[in-house]
Amino acid sequence: MQVFNLAMSINELINKVDGMVWGWPLIILILCAGVWLSIRTGFIQVFHLGKALKFMVKNEEDGTGEVTSFGALCTALSATIGTGNIVGVATAVCLGGPGALFWMIVAAFFGMATKYSEGFLAIKYRQKKDDGHYLGGPFYYIEKGMGEKWKWLAKLFAVFGVFVGLFGIGTFTQVTGITNAVKGFFDPEELHIAFSIGDNNYVWPVVICGIIVTICVGLVVIGGIKRIAKVSEVIVPVMAIIYITCTLIIVITNVKNVPSAFVTIVKNAFVPDAVIGGATGITIKIAMQKGIGRGIFSNEAGLGSAPIAAAAAKTKDAVRQGLVTMTGTFIDTIVICTLTGLSIVMTQANYEYVPNKFEGVNITTFAWQNGLPWNAKISAFLLMLCLIFFAFTTILGWDYYSERCLEYLTDNKYVLIGFRCIYVLAVFIGPYLTVAAVWNLADIVNGLMAFPNLVALFALSGIVGKETRAYFKKKNHEDIKDVASKNK
Repeated sequence: MQVFNLAMSINELINKVDGMVWGWPLIILILCAGVWLSIRTGFIQVFHLGKALKFMVKNEEDGTGEVTSFGALCTALSATIGTGNIVGVATAVCLGGPGALFWMIVAAFFGMATKYSEGFLAIKYRQKKDDGHYLGGPFYYIEKGMGEKWKWLAKLFAVFGVFVGLFGIGTFTQVTGITNAVKGFFDPEELHIAFSIGDNNYVWPVVICGIIVTICVGLVVIGGIKRIAKVSEVIVPVMAIIYITCTLIIVITNVKNVPSAFVTIVKNAFVPDAVIGGATGITIKIAMQKGIGRGIFSNEAGLGSAPIAAAAAKTKDAVRQGLVTMTGTFIDTIVICTLTGLSIVMTQANYEYVPNKFEGVNITTFAWQNGLPWNAKISAFLLMLCLIFFAFTTILGWDYYSERCLEYLTDNKYVLIGFRCIYVLAVFIGPYLTVAAVWNLADIVNGLMAFPNLVALFALSGIVGKETRAYFKKKNHEDIKDVASKNK
């Protein structure tokens, strides 16, 4: 009994710390960073988005690095496009009302400037190792950009990064999302039980799926960044296209509801409904917190993860890669999350919300089943596939992030090999973990990653702004000269 009470006390403490870490202070700090960097870069997300999208699909021929810019972007997207785009958005809209989607978009808009700055700094301060591969990210732009006296802060970021990948965001939560999706489709009534642990039953689809995912993860991560990038370059675009296409079909087939949906989203951002499904007492504060918080959690702008992948890009231009990195937030939140939220609001799936009974992926599934013009079973199957592959690529992306953080802390190759083995093992046991504290601890460490990174972004914002302005001034001058020479 005493052990049980102690466990409950620890869980309550972890919950409180989680709420503090992911509370208003961090949300406001990340949002302020985005606003400040937008100003310093001359609102680069407005005036140079077109150029960024062009650079995204056009690789540099003479750049130096390990993978293409597109491959680096896909690796970063593999870690950000995950369960948050499907489950997280649904949760935000249900708990914060339709207005949460508005605040999610606002956060993403400013987050694009943050992502640009992270990508820029990743290239500017990356290091080439003796074996020829490139290593970069917050740990290097903290150490090299801010000075050796801040190396402790860089190491702190790296430690948090290792734990985030290994003990939660990269493994447990994602593989659980995969197996739950499979269970929900193939055996929701738990008719085919393989074994039980305590009061928890585990069906054969969960067991089989867990083994398959573990094998696939093992085969990919052993190959390192190049193999992860190659797999991500295939899976991420294909699944993103499928998901975007399906949500667009919902929008098109229910086009008459689009104007009212947008009105509802904007209106509820400032004057929330008193009752949304099972949620009561929604205020503008709650709408902002759920929308901004879920948006940040989904696109990871400010957390410092994406620049780790960006540092491996084949490029010689920090501004160029910064622009490519920026498109990640645009695709993840402004496109995919917006379409998810819009499909939920248009089909009024959020009114089906029942706490602890009908929530998360069930809400998005309801939207697809009622919004798509074909059999509900096919809709549920397509969503399950999207969730599986999105979560799978997130596992791959976070393995890479964690490995690079660990490599910054130690050059011992045997430690890295051991880490990969432990990472694969964590994926294997993930479906059978039911302790809520594991997920909350992952949330805490994920949030703590942001603080060292944000310190660096504020400290180095002057360099980002100065070199960005110089780049576009030079490019504009060159363009004017080209036009003049052509007119002669």
